[in-house]
Amino acid sequence: MTTAEILAAFPKLRALIIGDICLDRWCRYDPALAEPSRETGLPRIAVTETETTPGAAGTIASNLVALGAGRVAVLGVVGDDGFGYELERALTARRIMKDMIVHAAGTPTFTYTKLINANTNAEDLPRVDFVSVQPPGPEIERRIIETFRDAAPRFDVILVSDQAETETGGVVTPAVRDEIARFAAAHKEKIVWVDSRLRPEHFRNAIVKPNEAEAAAASQRLCGRVDYAALRAHIAAPLLVVTQGDRGVVLIDAKGETRVPAATSKPPVDICGAGDSFSAGASLALRVTGSPAAAAAFGNRVASITIMKPGTGTASPAEILAAE
Repeated sequence: MTTAEILAAFPKLRALIIGDICLDRWCRYDPALAEPSRETGLPRIAVTETETTPGAAGTIASNLVALGAGRVAVLGVVGDDGFGYELERALTARRIMKDMIVHAAGTPTFTYTKLINANTNAEDLPRVDFVSVQPPGPEIERRIIETFRDAAPRFDVILVSDQAETETGGVVTPAVRDEIARFAAAHKEKIVWVDSRLRPEHFRNAIVKPNEAEAAAASQRLCGRVDYAALRAHIAAPLLVVTQGDRGVVLIDAKGETRVPAATSKPPVDICGAGDSFSAGASLALRVTGSPAAAAAFGNRVASITIMKPGTGTASPAEILAAE
């Protein structure tokens, strides 16, 4: 299939992202206004402008919408706080369906605050992140599982965003993972695509996409060596997709390994969100073409566009066609 034919099929697809959804706050500060606080004597960080975007699972969702997917929905947990309000407003602005979001009073909305120097446009100060160190309680977990069980059959592509970097994890608890594994085993016609930073070896029956470092760490934990084939077999994945930056992607299935080279691009402006944009493009393309190699090549093309934009950018069909 041509790129144009692949893109033309996207409006017919419905995509669901389940997992850790967060708010990205891009705060521009003016160093010239860093006068000391009169109360404490500490210099202030004077934020003069803030932009908010959906992050983590929300970044994948934004990319899916930009690519032209017909319906995009998110299933995650949002706190009853101001950041939760901002996140839902950002989702609505991007035409991302939020009716499946579970609201959890007393839980902080997962939020990344990024401080950007207004003079240099560089993120040059430590981030201020709002995280929950506890997994969802039993009632929230039950609601996530029941919502997923009811909704997932209505979607063509299901993406799992397991981004929490705490030992206890986030929205994708062991029970949620088990439900996803059951769904993937029972619906082989669907694309179930997992991106997990710390726990790729704990998923089953789904396509798993770690980057090179994540795959190596999971393989070492599992069998004491870097062995992609053993990792894939252990998790019963129909396909293991290992992204390797400018060296492209390695695809591992029951037949062996296939390398798909990266799309050519100039030195990147910002690689933040590159994996999410790859996942969005490759998962949709795989549903359309049925070819892992074609899907990886398409995902590489999407990522080659987004890394040329500051922040977590997206790629439009027009940009993808122009980049051929």
